[in-house]
Amino acid sequence: QVQLAESGGGLVQAGGSLRLSCVASGSTNSITAMNWYRQAPGKEREFVAHISMDDRTNYADSVKGRFTISRDNAKNTMYLQMNSLKPEDTAVYYCNAFARPTVVDLQNYWGQGTQVTVSS
Repeated sequence: QVQLAESGGGLVQAGGSLRLSCVASGSTNSITAMNWYRQAPGKEREFVAHISMDDRTNYADSVKGRFTISRDNAKNTMYLQMNSLKPEDTAVYYCNAFARPTVVDLQNYWGQGTQVTVSS
């Protein structure tokens, strides 16, 4: 089992920056990939960024060039550096992890979310 805890959200003006953190605990050695998602009021949950176990990354077009996903294995922590924030980035941001304790088992974990609000 894996537990995820996000932090770093808050209120920031447009053009500002925030860094979100997601600390993983439990069976962290079984994690194969991690993602950031976000959900704004009245919107579906939206993919933001992905990082694989070999540190390959992928981003939604809406955040490409502004956001950077990374991880620190020693701290079991994933980060989302968000620069040049826009009001449309306002959402609850969720940490997501896929874990494969065995070849046939695939488990999906979510954090509680952290609110990011960008004012104009």
